[in-house]
Amino acid sequence: MNSNLIDDINSGRFDSTFSTLYSRESAEFHRERWVGIINTHRERTGDSSPRLFSSPGRTELSGNHTDHNRGRVLAAAVQLDTIAAVSTPSEKTMVAELVSEGYPPVRVDLSNLDKVKAEEGSTDALLRGIAASIVRRGGKVGGFSASTVSRVLKGSGLSSSAALEVLVGSIFNELFNEGRFTPVELAIMGQEAENEYFGKPCGLMDQTACAVGGVVAIDFADPKAPLVEPLKADFASAGYTLAVVDSGGDHADLTPDYASIPEEMKSVARELGAEVLGDADEETFISNIPAIRKISGDRAVLRALHFYDENRRVKEMVDALNMNDIQTYLDGVSRSGDSSWRFLQNVFSPRHINEQAVSLALALTERFLSGEGASRVHGGGFAGTIQVFIPTDRFKAYVSFMEGYFSKGSVVPLSVRSLPVGELIAD
Repeated sequence: MNSNLIDDINSGRFDSTFSTLYSRESAEFHRERWVGIINTHRERTGDSSPRLFSSPGRTELSGNHTDHNRGRVLAAAVQLDTIAAVSTPSEKTMVAELVSEGYPPVRVDLSNLDKVKAEEGSTDALLRGIAASIVRRGGKVGGFSASTVSRVLKGSGLSSSAALEVLVGSIFNELFNEGRFTPVELAIMGQEAENEYFGKPCGLMDQTACAVGGVVAIDFADPKAPLVEPLKADFASAGYTLAVVDSGGDHADLTPDYASIPEEMKSVARELGAEVLGDADEETFISNIPAIRKISGDRAVLRALHFYDENRRVKEMVDALNMNDIQTYLDGVSRSGDSSWRFLQNVFSPRHINEQAVSLALALTERFLSGEGASRVHGGGFAGTIQVFIPTDRFKAYVSFMEGYFSKGSVVPLSVRSLPVGELIAD
């Protein structure tokens, strides 16, 4: 980056890139946003010409809780992103520093890449874990200082943690490895860090969607080499606005609820002689339900039924998008949501039965839509957001309707971002 970086942004040299990243959102807004992070970074580090990075959030379109059992998913990167201004110190150091707006600074000494038990559940653990994954693959890591700010709302189901993970991986990749690692490899590194260092048994969908960009179908039959199929989807041209609704609540204390889903699915798989449901025969499962109920329990059986149905549904929805058949696609969205509510059971936590904001948001949306569009629980579930496809000519009315029950700004329109995670370059 040259010393006139802010002038370049203000002059419009990045506007074409902003248009690709942020669709119809105001270029002026994003000029101010990027200039703001540069100024923040300069005040903190003295560097007025940092390298710039952007990592998108993601929206899950179908495949709710199937990736961790080697299933199929349909997802998209969105325009809401985490951005960073990054510098490498003049003197070589192994300290990686991450200063994120609204959070305490994170500083990790990368001379030790072993898991630190006390760091579990922290950003420190993610940073150290990603560095360790890079080194395991023969890559290099080093110290840097990054200033970040995010529009990927924490606890919103848009995967703020995955966006941060692949952002950190991309910084290491560009600063110290000449971009040798692919977006899918960066996604795998993020998942490894979250599983092994952070302590959350997540699947790989979130990181892959954030890293790759665009609308993608992902088959996790081989989790170390997932098959990623880019798709074309233009919901706006079909007359629909894609949005999420923040029903309130936070995902922070819900790790046990998330962890129960893959574990219960895997308990069913073990009774079928497999490690995960993706490797277990569905018909054998159906014929053995009476015996499996006694060992794994009814909820585990219902969640397994969801897995097999959802896997088929993803394929049907991919086919619909490829044929530009929006109605069949929306029918799939609705059926995915219904299965998640009844079989997967992730619309509220059984540990907090009086807190069912997601269920309420879905019920109110169903009343508003009256058979048009579609809605479903979004992402991990239990709290946070729902996803809605609303006829565009009714979107403003929907916003007003939902804000009468939830907070102002709770309805967030989304657009698909086609670019992967990476460094921001002017055209």
